[in-house]
Amino acid sequence: MTAIEVTDLRKSYGPTRAVDGVSFTVAKGETFGVVGHNGAGKTTTVECLVGLRRPDSGSVRVFGEDPVRRRRVLAQRIGVQLQESELPDRLRVGEAMRLFAAFYERPDDWRAVMDRWGLASIARKAYGDLSGGQKQRLKLGMAMLGRPELVVLDELTTGLDPVARRETWTLIGDLKASGTTVVLVSHYMDEAEELCDRVAVFSRGTVAALAGPRELVDITGTSSLEQAYFALIGEAR
Repeated sequence: MTAIEVTDLRKSYGPTRAVDGVSFTVAKGETFGVVGHNGAGKTTTVECLVGLRRPDSGSVRVFGEDPVRRRRVLAQRIGVQLQESELPDRLRVGEAMRLFAAFYERPDDWRAVMDRWGLASIARKAYGDLSGGQKQRLKLGMAMLGRPELVVLDELTTGLDPVARRETWTLIGDLKASGTTVVLVSHYMDEAEELCDRVAVFSRGTVAALAGPRELVDITGTSSLEQAYFALIGEAR
């Protein structure tokens, strides 16, 4: 029942070791958090997971497949929202959903997905005119078009106001309730504490700790995941 298996993953950019011996597994249906400061190796690890980066060594398996060699096959089973992804400003919400639905062999009905994720009311709105929360809602809707078994969300709520963040949390909670496996990369410890079954704390390209949010709090003798995080990484930044 394993969705993801990462073993001794290593990736360097020139002399910089971005990921240095990372190992973890993610169970099917689990919401798995990846937290850490900038440069800790989070995004590189996620890019290896979805086949955008080739590891220097170690192995990555998603549903038993190599995500680089089998990227086209896995693309039909994975929904991805990456931090830096953007759309043309003049592209309308409905046009974007219809276009991206065409990338899948057996897509969900894009109109039904728009209704499900609260996009129908802004279907004719241009991407450049959307608020931050609406853009994130659109990206999440696009990630769901292929009826994914796994959804990878990289810094989904960065830059959102508190109301939009909470609305996005509700959407992620809906994914979790549906049995979808979720990998959530976040800077926000309260977000990981609220949404994730387990959390991998990244520091200097390694996993400094991996456990449930409550367990990490108990291990460190703190009162929140944010306090536990700082207790775990110390001066590792």
